[in-house]
Amino acid sequence: MRRLIRWLLDTGPILVLAAIAGAGSFTHIRDTAAEHGQDGWMAWAVAVCVDLTCVMAARERQRDKHTGRTSDGPISWPTLVLVFGIVLSLAANLNQADPSPWGWITAATPAGAFLIAVSMLERRASALCPAPEHEPSPVPDIVPEPAPIPVLVERDGPSLELLDYARRVAEEYQTAHSRPISRDTLRARLGVSHQLASDLLRTLRTAPDAL
Repeated sequence: MRRLIRWLLDTGPILVLAAIAGAGSFTHIRDTAAEHGQDGWMAWAVAVCVDLTCVMAARERQRDKHTGRTSDGPISWPTLVLVFGIVLSLAANLNQADPSPWGWITAATPAGAFLIAVSMLERRASALCPAPEHEPSPVPDIVPEPAPIPVLVERDGPSLELLDYARRVAEEYQTAHSRPISRDTLRARLGVSHQLASDLLRTLRTAPDAL
């Protein structure tokens, strides 16, 4: 209940202003349309189209801000539509005005107040519904496997460098998993062939301390 009352106190005056100013601007646009051949319901339709065009363009501009959409040119399409609606509304209001400075000012007041009220409502909506921030997704901790080393094979069997490296890999695997390394795992870690992995594993098992 308190939230509703607070919302009415904050937004109510703006809504009342928008309704009154919109009705005044609507009346001027309808009368102008009727004077220029749009009789009956068509005069009302023209007034509705002009006022709703301004509201629609203002909402579309706000939606572009929320989604981060940018225009291809210096002025976006919703902005052009909003300017077009403002020009039509002001033109209709000035057409109904008394041909004097104060006449033009008072006639343009409803259109100006309506646009100000719409912009205030859009500003409130922007503050209440901020655009979501894109947080980077957490990157899992991945322990890279050792890169394959060049395979050095001598005529009598694997080189001492390769054998020593295979021994370190086997010991690390034994420590981490509490079981001896298999041939396929050793082959994948070293990037060697199945035959060479078998020879290395056989050598390590028969002479684990040989260099």
